[in-house]
Amino acid sequence: MVTPIGLDARATWEGLLAGRSGVRRIEHFTDERFGGTVAAEVRGFDPAAHMERKEARRADRFTQFAVAAAEEARRQAGYETPEGGDARMAVLIGTAIGGVLTLEREYEVLRKRGPGRVSPFLLTQMLPDMAGGQLSIRLGAKGANFAVASACASGADAIGVAAGMIRRGEADAAMAGGAEAAVTPLVVAGFAAARALTESTDPATASRPFDANRDGFVIGEGAGVLLLEAEEHALARGAEPLAELAGYGATSDAFHVTQPAENAEGAALAMEAALADAGIAPDDIDYLNAHGTSTQMNDRFETLAVKRVFGEYARTLPVSSTKSMTGHLLGAAGAVEAGIAVLALRHGAIPPTINYETPDPDCDLDYVPNAARSAPLRTVMTNAFGFGGHNSSLVFRQHARPS
Repeated sequence: MVTPIGLDARATWEGLLAGRSGVRRIEHFTDERFGGTVAAEVRGFDPAAHMERKEARRADRFTQFAVAAAEEARRQAGYETPEGGDARMAVLIGTAIGGVLTLEREYEVLRKRGPGRVSPFLLTQMLPDMAGGQLSIRLGAKGANFAVASACASGADAIGVAAGMIRRGEADAAMAGGAEAAVTPLVVAGFAAARALTESTDPATASRPFDANRDGFVIGEGAGVLLLEAEEHALARGAEPLAELAGYGATSDAFHVTQPAENAEGAALAMEAALADAGIAPDDIDYLNAHGTSTQMNDRFETLAVKRVFGEYARTLPVSSTKSMTGHLLGAAGAVEAGIAVLALRHGAIPPTINYETPDPDCDLDYVPNAARSAPLRTVMTNAFGFGGHNSSLVFRQHARPS
């Protein structure tokens, strides 16, 4: 992982359990017209620690994040690509927006200095598939390689699609996840114009999922990448699986480009599909990492969807939103939160929803408020929803080595 609260998975996890927020005043750009706008930016990231300096200069920030996260995943898994490359390894990296930082910068070059000064690397930095393209070159991964774009569900969908490829025998392994670096003037202005962003100027409390006083999400950036493998492939090389990806469900609201369906049907159907794919009942889920954006509509309708799926069990199911600390990482959110779900399983701990102070009658579940909680976890679910009506759910469970 590369997140606003840690430059790797360990630092991110420790920050989550401590209830540490990565939200600050925006540093990426300075423009008084934006007032006191806050964001969850990745601080202290040095791309040269993960790529050659020349290579880093020719890669957008979202690609740099993806490379750093994927390299951490590869090291942790002890995965080495065979000489000559690996035709059985796929790379699927999702993103909602792609290289918009590069696009905005080069548009300014075009406007001020003319077309002859636009960088020849514009397209290879900007295109949304370039994170996956860079990774496949670095890894020698010669299997399927493409970007998944389903707004804020992109990272989760990339993981689900990659898992399906492995199940069908189309690949033995896949680097899958999401990356985003869209804290830019144009994107921030666009989300603000759509009234999706918080108007709070207090970084400490700006992201407050499920709280009655929530008023919008905090935009963030980062990347999360998982190395997925067929079980027999991982065990044959002596790897120790962190968890089993047991279920994936994806649906569409078919309702509105930004608003969730009023009956929460799409989100509920995605969770039900993931449960069915895993072959488990709703009360087998021990923890739900919610999409939980801190917008009025998402949090209310996600709560309704959880009640539809889990029935009375919803009242005792621990649900938390780690976006209260990381902000909303857009296309990377579902991937980072998939990693958080795996870490929760590994450590038997549930990260909190911080800044939860005033209950909302429409959001009346156990949101693990303000402090992490120890719990025996066997199976966890994570949700990711996006503009366009996208709904995705993933189910992870502890890996049981075959006898």
